[in-house]
Amino acid sequence: MIKLKSLPNPPEQALQKLGWNWMLGTDTTPYLGKEAVVINEETATEYYEAAGTLYDMFVEAGQYAIDQQLFAEMGIPENLVELVKLSWEEDRNVHLYGRFDLAGGFDDQPVKLIEFNADTATCLPETAVVQWAHLRTNGEDDSKQFNTLYETLVSQFQYIKLVNNDLTPSILFSAMRDYPEDDTNVSILSEAAKEAGFEVDFAYIDEVEFAQEGVFKQDASGSGNFVRFDFWFKLVPWEYIGDDEPELAAMLTDIVRNRRAVILNPAYTLLFQSKYILKVLWDLYPYHPLLLQTERHPITHKKSVSKVLFGREGANVSIMEKGGEVLEKVEGDYDAQKRVYQEYVEFPVDGEGFSYQAGVFYAGEPCALGFRRGGKILDNTAQFVGHIVE
Repeated sequence: MIKLKSLPNPPEQALQKLGWNWMLGTDTTPYLGKEAVVINEETATEYYEAAGTLYDMFVEAGQYAIDQQLFAEMGIPENLVELVKLSWEEDRNVHLYGRFDLAGGFDDQPVKLIEFNADTATCLPETAVVQWAHLRTNGEDDSKQFNTLYETLVSQFQYIKLVNNDLTPSILFSAMRDYPEDDTNVSILSEAAKEAGFEVDFAYIDEVEFAQEGVFKQDASGSGNFVRFDFWFKLVPWEYIGDDEPELAAMLTDIVRNRRAVILNPAYTLLFQSKYILKVLWDLYPYHPLLLQTERHPITHKKSVSKVLFGREGANVSIMEKGGEVLEKVEGDYDAQKRVYQEYVEFPVDGEGFSYQAGVFYAGEPCALGFRRGGKILDNTAQFVGHIVE
């Protein structure tokens, strides 16, 4: 059973005092829980070690997927395959960050991998700053969290700058329009990059210009000139680019091949993002204590979860009884995609029956924990709940 600690004072005041008003976006704090999940040091360590072990396993699985040419099975658009390989083979294309979603960790339940949000993971502001400010506002010791996300992102950007020292440390951040939550996530990354010594700027994806020479944004002075950036971060899923923008996919392949820009996260994160990697992991590490059995076909002898390869926020997920009867499902826009079937595991629950999924961020190393809570399938209505280590 999940133990909660009441934190009745919302964190807005602490954020305003710090001058982080930009973080109080319309989509950031309203769905923040008014409690914190209480965990002990042992549980925090278990999550930390699980994320580190899993990342190494994902790297092995990614290499296997490339060696075995599993791109079609993984749902990776054909026009991105070359870019996936190019980015994988060049070590300077560093994976900036991702988030592991995990079950277990309470009541002696083992930690289990649900999936890895490797390409466009969100919940950065909530995890890095809001849950920390929530402790501070309520008079708690704000160091009592497994949470060095912001500092670790700064270090990652410093490392990226170091290994790409042939390029100018100028980075353009981009997101899609009309997603205020994405803007706030990008703001956190932008602050971290600035602190690491990058010149930073922002443009919505439709404002960015691409050419063989690189990535450009029109100069704000109105002169009609364009500014080129040697680094581009996009909070836009790679599969969207491959499926909907084939010309852009070709252009970005040229840009990376000719080292006109480094793109974050790199295209190879598609290997980790595809839910098919869960089957690859099971094939490579059968019965590993951190994994759940995952297959291409329904698992008829066990309760299971049906997932589309590139679904987001629980969309088009179904929980299935042995034999295939659908017990619960969330509708969505991804129904045409291929699926995998993952052994079902119960999430930890609180006294009111809400399910909790742990999110552990990885940015070169495991660096932060936060929780999402909701029903048996955590969809876009799930709340974020911070934690305290006691």
